[in-house]
Amino acid sequence: MEPVWAIGLMTGTVLDGMIDIALLQTDGEGVQAFGPWTLAPYPMETRALLARALEEALRWQFSGPEPAIFAEAEDALTRGQSAAVLEFLAANGRQPRDVAVIGFHGQTVLHHPPRGGGTGNTRQLGSGALMAALTGIDVAYDFRTADVRAGGQGAPLSASYHAALLGRLDAPAQTAVLNLGGVANITWRGDDDQVIGFDTGPANAPLNDWIARQTGEPMDQDGALAAKGQVDEVRLARLLEHPYLAAPYPKSLDRFDFSAGMADGLSLEDGAATLTAFTAAAVGLGLDLLPQRPARLIVCGGGRKNPSIMTALRHRARVEPITAEEVGWRGDAIEAECFALLAVRSLRGLPISFPTTTGVPRPMTGGMVVKRRP
Repeated sequence: MEPVWAIGLMTGTVLDGMIDIALLQTDGEGVQAFGPWTLAPYPMETRALLARALEEALRWQFSGPEPAIFAEAEDALTRGQSAAVLEFLAANGRQPRDVAVIGFHGQTVLHHPPRGGGTGNTRQLGSGALMAALTGIDVAYDFRTADVRAGGQGAPLSASYHAALLGRLDAPAQTAVLNLGGVANITWRGDDDQVIGFDTGPANAPLNDWIARQTGEPMDQDGALAAKGQVDEVRLARLLEHPYLAAPYPKSLDRFDFSAGMADGLSLEDGAATLTAFTAAAVGLGLDLLPQRPARLIVCGGGRKNPSIMTALRHRARVEPITAEEVGWRGDAIEAECFALLAVRSLRGLPISFPTTTGVPRPMTGGMVVKRRP
């Protein structure tokens, strides 16, 4: 198929106030060229509005009518990201007509994977129709709902893109990709091109929430607090007995499935150290589930910038972690690049989820596509 230029947009569940924007040339199978990328900040009021929407979603739990704040937050988010796209294109000398499609992930406010044989549910805020009208570009969005309705986990969807990147490296089965966002997910590609992806456990979300609760700061900057603390090994051992960690893949998590409450009763530093160790040890248990345990992890997502997490991965997960940048990838752009590729796959009817990634019965496409107004 002919490659096209696509824009990918991503905002994570850690609510760091940034919009990840990346331009990618792809045919939906591989990457033909990497375009520019940026991190565009939300207005503070939009970030606060999204935080309130997440709080309301926790109370809602898919029971009864949606919270009224969802509509307000969805409008603000869509308008903010649409404006960011147009500013991004102008800053890089591009026109909307140069872009075939935008992959608009939106903001996940609640995600319930299927449990006990039932069907799950998922909700991402974001109006594809409004974005298409505001930007004049076709938009693919709502990537997870069709997967969940078909009995899949709805996550992780990054496996297609991670596998494409791994295919450009030597000995892919010896190397896996670990994304450390609010939740940690892993992608492994075997020598026979089999692709496996699943959430290993929490990543930045409980740690960030712990720091915010104790200090008002958004994160453990440079892992400094964890580095000063002592891991509560007894508590850690108990946390690692959680049934999710031993469950077979495919499997996925909501941002709030593992909370900052895991550190309750500990000092600020000891809590940070224990939550950091738990993230890394849970990754190790996930690696043990793979057909072949990789020796190396390419780490992307915000967690790769935390030296305490990277050190803990080496010791607790028994693997050599390297940053995405060390293999020539753009670590802050990867999630946005992923949704650019997924948007092209949606546009062309290619599958975006698979039995070994989200657990759908067969490879299936997903995402709703809205055409720009003529």
